[in-house]
Amino acid sequence: MSLTAHIPSHRKPRRSASKLAVRAGVAGGVLSTLALAGTASATPSAEPVHETTLEMPVLNMDLASEVSSSVAKAAENTRAAAVDGELNALEESARTGAAAEAKKAKEDAQQKADAEQKAKEEADRKAETERASRASARASLSTKSAPASSSSEGSSAQGSGTVSAPATGSAAAIVNFARAQVGKAYVSGGTGPSSFDCSGLVQAAYRQAGISLPRMSQAQSSAGTSVSLSALQPGDILYWGSKGSAYHVAVYVGGGKFVGAQNSSTGIVERSLSYDKPTGAVRVL
Repeated sequence: MSLTAHIPSHRKPRRSASKLAVRAGVAGGVLSTLALAGTASATPSAEPVHETTLEMPVLNMDLASEVSSSVAKAAENTRAAAVDGELNALEESARTGAAAEAKKAKEDAQQKADAEQKAKEEADRKAETERASRASARASLSTKSAPASSSSEGSSAQGSGTVSAPATGSAAAIVNFARAQVGKAYVSGGTGPSSFDCSGLVQAAYRQAGISLPRMSQAQSSAGTSVSLSALQPGDILYWGSKGSAYHVAVYVGGGKFVGAQNSSTGIVERSLSYDKPTGAVRVL
């Protein structure tokens, strides 16, 4: 028997592993709690959290000025376009009004010209009638005052010293043709055979003698050689107005008379030189 057999052991009995684990867990939790509390007391309080608000961008002064300038420019362009449209409308209206005025002025001028032409023709008819009346009166007085024996065949005094001899040859052909047309109508531009104007009659008469004359009275008054009205011969061309710009021509037929296409109211007539004294005469034969 051992000496220590009766001596009780002082070692503590072993604890089970599960109990140890539980206690270790509790202790760890307590320590963790204490540690967190200490940390919390040692760390200063955090800043309060503020909400963040998004701000819209602000236009700077240069961008605002540019936008304002663009708006003003657009407004100016719009105003300019409106002004241009108004000006175009006014111009179109002015053109239309000017065209209407020009048309009316032309119509008025034509009416005035027609009225003046009508008045001139009327005045010519009256003058022709008065000349015919005076010529008839003078012829009547001459017939009553002159002896029957005073008239003779051949040469005779024709006033202003004009002496007429019987027409012969080409002159006779011209005179005979001109006298054969007496009584026919006067038509401006007429060249026969039923109607003539003054230069058309002279041209046609000279054609009978194989002589070609210009068509217009102005050129006919420059044909041939100028002769005095006191030395006329049958077949000479009489003209009224300036030589080269005459407005009327006729054929001298002798005996102090001429045959001419006077106007539309008298037609082709044979008249005395005193009825309507010509300005001058030319000789082509």
